[in-house]
Amino acid sequence: MAHAPQTFLDALAVRTWCGLALAALGRAREEIDAINVYPVADGDTGTNLYLTVESAATAVEAVFAGYEAGADGGAPSLADAVRAMAHGALIGARGNSGTILAQLLRGMAQVLAADGGAAHSGGEGLRLALRRAADSARLAVAHPVEGTVLSVASAAADAADGAEGDCVTVARAAHRGACEALAATPAQLAVLARAGVVDAGGRGLVAVLAALVETFAGEAPALLTAAPDAAHARVDALPEAPDGPAEGCADGADGEDGGPAFEVIYLLEAEDTAVARLRRRLDALGDSLVVVGGDGLWNVHVHVDDAGAAVEAGVEAGRPYRIRITHFGAGDAHARVGERPLRERAQRAVVAVVPGEGLAGLYTEAGATAVLARPGEPPASGELVEAVRRAHAREVVLLPNDAELRHTAAAAAEQARAEGIRVALIPTRSAVQGIAALAVHEPGRRFDEDVVSMTSAAGATRHAEVVVAERQSWTMAGICQAGDILGLVDGDVAVIGADVTETAVSVLNRMLSAGGELVTLVLGDDAPEGIAEHLEARVREAYLAVDTVVYRGGRQGALLLIGVE
Repeated sequence: MAHAPQTFLDALAVRTWCGLALAALGRAREEIDAINVYPVADGDTGTNLYLTVESAATAVEAVFAGYEAGADGGAPSLADAVRAMAHGALIGARGNSGTILAQLLRGMAQVLAADGGAAHSGGEGLRLALRRAADSARLAVAHPVEGTVLSVASAAADAADGAEGDCVTVARAAHRGACEALAATPAQLAVLARAGVVDAGGRGLVAVLAALVETFAGEAPALLTAAPDAAHARVDALPEAPDGPAEGCADGADGEDGGPAFEVIYLLEAEDTAVARLRRRLDALGDSLVVVGGDGLWNVHVHVDDAGAAVEAGVEAGRPYRIRITHFGAGDAHARVGERPLRERAQRAVVAVVPGEGLAGLYTEAGATAVLARPGEPPASGELVEAVRRAHAREVVLLPNDAELRHTAAAAAEQARAEGIRVALIPTRSAVQGIAALAVHEPGRRFDEDVVSMTSAAGATRHAEVVVAERQSWTMAGICQAGDILGLVDGDVAVIGADVTETAVSVLNRMLSAGGELVTLVLGDDAPEGIAEHLEARVREAYLAVDTVVYRGGRQGALLLIGVE
């Protein structure tokens, strides 16, 4: 569908590109999954690329929403938008191709955000950005292999280098070069030729570049449909491919028997010097190593036989989190028929979004599948869908535990229902409401009865949080300044204070003035020492027959979460 073209690079162009790329990958996802044979034939490259771009698009939308909610109602700059895009892709990168795409976007952002972005908003800036993207992605891969998304990215940059003109001219040249390189991938990589397909990651990049053309031209490029050998998945007449394994890959690393057993991915907070050591350590442990990022935050991807050693290497380098370990032989969606017995689905499961590692452990111990949402990094709908699949149940109760995640969770629930899973979404607005719902969960009773009981328990739990104000703003309790301590009750600011403990006491008094039987306190890592004991003593002294339970939430954003049932 045609739309108003963007004549130059600005924040709106970035927003449009992300939206169009997400839509394009959504349409091509199943096709790309189907041709995924390298480096491992696990059939998820299209899904991983989609989830990566979804995270990037979500981050860009959050920047626009933040400016729109500001006092001056301004708009983000190009630098704001591309940095958000790159950061969102980095924290949401999935799989080998998704991790490389995140580095491609980061490389572009490094050029486009320089000097505030104003100097790089035209065709020359886009040319430089595409070149930086291709070069930085190649450097991020331990052993670059031709015939992959790296070849497609380099060809796109080469074609853009030879283009003179505005953004649409450069984008069209890059897309054309990418299509031609994609068609050539089977001649470069034997495993592609044997399967009769082009590279799946490269196919995804072609879709992303087609969206870039559409951003500036107002309509999708005709080349995408006019040259099926370059743009579509299957290929018929191909040049003879080289024999033997691809350069930089061990035998079996192309997804055939003998390759590493596990894919390990995690985000890592670490210094550059530590990451250099980590690369050497992981390179010795396995293959398909990609480490992308910078400025203290990295996304690590590797295929290994010893998943524990890969995680331990991350612990030695810094602080790994959002750790994902996938056994290539155990994926429900992609295992070949007859290869292994199918695991029987459970009747019912609970999937919950939680804001900190401590709560994630608590929910997991209670039998739930936990999705960790770090501060400023909400999960995308695709991540929730994957968690529902991972729960492997016929019926799933979904707890978003955040009012702002309700629409994301609803979209995930709809997609899961389309896959034949019965999903009930309980609109919990806080993790303490989720705890209350989980406490009354009984898998043995009828689904509807269980959902009603959990919904009632969540609805009967008032929730509050104590946080530090990030900036001056108007609230229902008056004007707050950056650094003030805010007490929010049921989502609205009720108390503005200077001391965390005093503010928490005021919030607790307000909540218990309407009655209650149980107080739940969830402490963040930055909560002051002794605050839990002080609040427990306050409850014992002032409110008879009210019990208190305390949990450690970890890095949950809020200093303190409070629930009153």
